[in-house]
Amino acid sequence: MPQIVEQLADLTALRDRDSLDTALVETLREFLHLEDIAIYRLISPVNNQHWLTCARLQNGTNKVQSNPEGSELDELPRDSDYPHRQQALNNQEPVIAENSGICVFPLSSRSAAQGVLELESNETMSSETVLLVSAVLRLYQNFQGLLDYGERDALTELLNRKTFDGAFLKATTNRIEAIESDTDDRRHVLSGGGYWLAMLDIDHFKRVNDNFGHLIGDEVLLLLARLMRSTFRFHDQLYRFGGEEFVVLMHCSQNGQAQAAFERLRNNTEQHIFPQVEHITISVGFTEIRLGDTPSGAFERADKAVYYAKEHGRNQVCNYETLIAEGKLAAESANIGDIELF
Repeated sequence: MPQIVEQLADLTALRDRDSLDTALVETLREFLHLEDIAIYRLISPVNNQHWLTCARLQNGTNKVQSNPEGSELDELPRDSDYPHRQQALNNQEPVIAENSGICVFPLSSRSAAQGVLELESNETMSSETVLLVSAVLRLYQNFQGLLDYGERDALTELLNRKTFDGAFLKATTNRIEAIESDTDDRRHVLSGGGYWLAMLDIDHFKRVNDNFGHLIGDEVLLLLARLMRSTFRFHDQLYRFGGEEFVVLMHCSQNGQAQAAFERLRNNTEQHIFPQVEHITISVGFTEIRLGDTPSGAFERADKAVYYAKEHGRNQVCNYETLIAEGKLAAESANIGDIELF
């Protein structure tokens, strides 16, 4: 027992959610000697949900497995393929599958997708073990709640500004590691796509607050955040930076996918009927994240693109690189920190 308490103390020192999931499955497998242990989460709309593997450890392996970022939805198992998981979520209590050694525990979070912890052993799990795992999961979920409190915008429940730098660093690191892993065919790696940063701004939002009051203005922000969650994928990082300014950090396998996703949000927003206000529009500027990029550099490019959109009619999506190629914006020298590259 002291050993698991010590491991749980180490778990609560983590701040990255992927690392937290990994630490949980590693701790429980080591303590309970399980054949298979995994965290799965439901993603996508309610009528088309699929199971995403967030962290899984199988007997004989020491490396935690997960679905790669940007996995295609149709390649993942459907929710209906695993009735025991559905039962655990519906009843919000552990489900022990008869004659299989499988026990499923529900995982719920205010901001994260619903999920389950699934354990498989050679024998039916005892009631004492079920109680122990349930207690560990309460600690895990309470800590998830504390992370949400510190990392989420209070109004929209999107990620807040202080979580962005870590996500940006992870994106650029993943990009560098992908290229270094295939030095013989760099073009092949680059064809796998990259990361994109978008800034979006509600057009004439001041008029909403002036004409309808700040409560209605807050409702518009909340509903726009919901539109963003329904438009983008589970892996896409959605932020509110303050006021009417929102940010998206996403990975796309093809360049045109980013443009299409932002156009889809722009159209969904334009078509949505907001209470009292009825219709609003948004302007979006986005840029591809470069090797060795910095948050300030990427933000500057995206900001120029969204400023161009606002200065040329609003309610549109502008790509910084396209604007440069078409001569609508002037290219600038690349900078890293205070050193200018000529």
